[in-house]
Amino acid sequence: MLGRIRKMQLPIHIILIVFLFMIFVPVVEMINISLKSDTQFDHNPWGVEPPFQWENYSAVWPMISGYLLNTVIYAVAIALGTVVLSCISAYVFARFDFPGRNGLYLMVISLLMVPPVVTLVPGFVLVKKLGLLGTRWAMILPMVASGQVFGIFLLKGFFENLPEELFEAARVDGADNLRSFFYIGLPLSKPIVGTLVVMNVLSTWNNIIWPRVVLSDDALFPLTVGLMQFRQLFYTVWGPLMAGYVIASIPLIVLFALASRLFVQGLTSGALKV
Repeated sequence: MLGRIRKMQLPIHIILIVFLFMIFVPVVEMINISLKSDTQFDHNPWGVEPPFQWENYSAVWPMISGYLLNTVIYAVAIALGTVVLSCISAYVFARFDFPGRNGLYLMVISLLMVPPVVTLVPGFVLVKKLGLLGTRWAMILPMVASGQVFGIFLLKGFFENLPEELFEAARVDGADNLRSFFYIGLPLSKPIVGTLVVMNVLSTWNNIIWPRVVLSDDALFPLTVGLMQFRQLFYTVWGPLMAGYVIASIPLIVLFALASRLFVQGLTSGALKV
C-alpha cells in the first residue's frame, strides 16, 4: 500500500521539481551574469565565464544606493499607512453594527474588481490637481489608498472570526472599544498583519509603472526605475545591471526570512474567510 502511494506521488514530485527548476534557473543566471564583463557576456552569455567580475557590485552600488534608499522610504511609508488604516477600517466593519455597513463594505471590496491600469489616468489627473505631481507624496498617498481595499478585505474576515467572548470579557472589565482594539484585536492579528506588510512591501518594491507616471526627478526615483538607467537604446550594460538586481533582491530576501513565520501563519489562519 505504501509503495502504491509513493508511485502516485511520483508525478507530483516531478512537477514540483520542474517548477523549482523554472524558478531557480533565472535567479542563478542573474547572479552568473552579474559577475561578467561586457566581453565575457558577449562571448558566453549563459555559461560560467571566469574570472568573476566582483567589481561590478562595487561599481554599481554608488549608482543605486540613492534609489534603494528611496524604495525603502516608499515601502515603509506605504506599508505602515496601509496597515494602520486597513486595521482600523476592517475592525469597524467587523465589530461594529451601524446602518449601511454591509452596503458600504460591498462598495469598498467591489474596487477589487477594477484593474489597476484602469485607474492610472484618473489617478494621474487627481495627483496633478492636488499639486503632488513630482513629489514623494505622489508615490505614497495613492498607493496607501489603493492598498487599503485588499487590506480591509483580508482583515475583516480575520476580526470577525475572533471569539466574541474575549471582547465581552473586556467590556465587563471596563475596556472601551479602543482598548479592545489595541489589547485584543491587534495582538491576535499579528500573523495576518505580517502577511499584509510583506505583500505591500513586495508590491511597492516591484512597482515600475506608477513611479514612471508621477515622478520626473531622478533623485526621487525608486530602484525599479533607477535600474532602467543601465538600459540604453542600442546597448545594455548587463553585468552591472544584473548586479543591481541582485542587490535589490537582498532586502526582500531578508524581509521574507524575518517575516516568513508570520506570513505562513497568516495564510493558514483562516484570514480569507468572509
